[in-house]
Parts: sequence; C-alpha cells; structure tokens
Amino acid sequence: MKITRTLATCKTPDGAQLTLHEHDGHHFLKVAGLQLMSTTASASEEQMAELSCAHLPPRPRILIGGLGFGFTLRRVLALTTPDAIVDVAELLPEVVAWNREFLHEVNGKLLDDPRVRIHIGDVYELIDRCGNDRYHAILLDVDNGPDPFVQKGNERLYAPKGITRIKNALEPEGRVIFWSAHPDPSFVRSLAGFFKHVEAISAKAYPKAKRFTHTLFVADRD
Repeated sequence: MKITRTLATCKTPDGAQLTLHEHDGHHFLKVAGLQLMSTTASASEEQMAELSCAHLPPRPRILIGGLGFGFTLRRVLALTTPDAIVDVAELLPEVVAWNREFLHEVNGKLLDDPRVRIHIGDVYELIDRCGNDRYHAILLDVDNGPDPFVQKGNERLYAPKGITRIKNALEPEGRVIFWSAHPDPSFVRSLAGFFKHVEAISAKAYPKAKRFTHTLFVADRD
C-alpha cells in the first residue's frame, strides 16, 4: 500500500495551514485540509494559457498571477517566442521554493527560463504599479474564483476597482483570463461593464473528464 507523504507546510497570510503532499508520484496542495490543486488535474490551467496566447504580438508581455504547480507557466512558455517576457507573481515564497525543491522534475526547472521573472508578492500590487509597462495578456489563477477561500485579500481582484486596474494594466486588444472553480453569471456581468468582449468558458480538470468542473472568464480590452 502506497502512503501519502506530507512534504512541507506553511501558513498563509490569513493564518491557514498550507500543505504539500505526495502520493504515488503525484503531488497535492491543500489549504486547511481542503485540496486546492494537484498534478493530476491541470487541463484547465493549460487551456487558460492557450486562450491567452491565441493572438499575441511580437515580444509579448504576459503576467501570470499564481504559480501553483507551474502548469500554466509551462504551457505559456511552450506557446510564446524566445523574446517574450513572462512575469509570475506568487504571494507565498514557500510555493516558489517547493516548486524548485519538490517539483523540480514536474515544472520547477521552468523558473530558470530566461523569459521568466518571479515576483514574490501580491499580483494586485504588481498590476497596480505596472505603469506604461502594460501586458498583452494577464492570467489570474490566484484562488478559487470570485469567492476566494485561500486569501481574503484576493477579493479585490474581482471587485469593480480591481477590474478597472486590471483593464488599465492591459495593452489595447489585451486579454485577461480568470480561473474559477465554478461558474458565476454575476461576475460575467461585472466584466461586461468594463470589457468589449466577455465569455465564460467551461473547462475540464483533466482531458478525459466527463464533466466540465471549472470556468475560465475571458475578457478582451478594446
């Protein structure tokens, strides 16, 4: 019988316990005992990357909010040119360290790609101070969606003030994508008040899944 090993633990800024586990070669991240992500279910993160990279210009600037296990980053790097700039904002330094130490053979090596710039801190702050260095695509996978449960401060990303700042951080024709564990028609309506085109796309956790369990909110700036 294969056991589940706890590899590392830390506290979130809200005081919840974040734990990294390994079982039969797969890794799982839990917060307060609830599974947040795993290496067995990455299809929706990869789809988010594919949607964001569909129409990028030369020398694109891309922002990824939330490193996780690096599957979004891996797909973005696979789809972009060598001159791309990919900023990755991760609130918890432990998550970056765990990718290097425990997930090196999964996606941890990607952190040393010359296109990648790791920022330890809140993606909201990075968006707020980008100035004229705006992005062609912003991918936000920082929590459970418009109803965050990992970090209460993430709520501001989904509020009107946060949406305004995200829009201002995008180049004309730029695209933002929000990952969510569930659909939310009210959030679609909120985005529609700021962006020219908004779509909620159902996504699977893994390619052979029978159900669409995740949602990608896609919004394009005019």
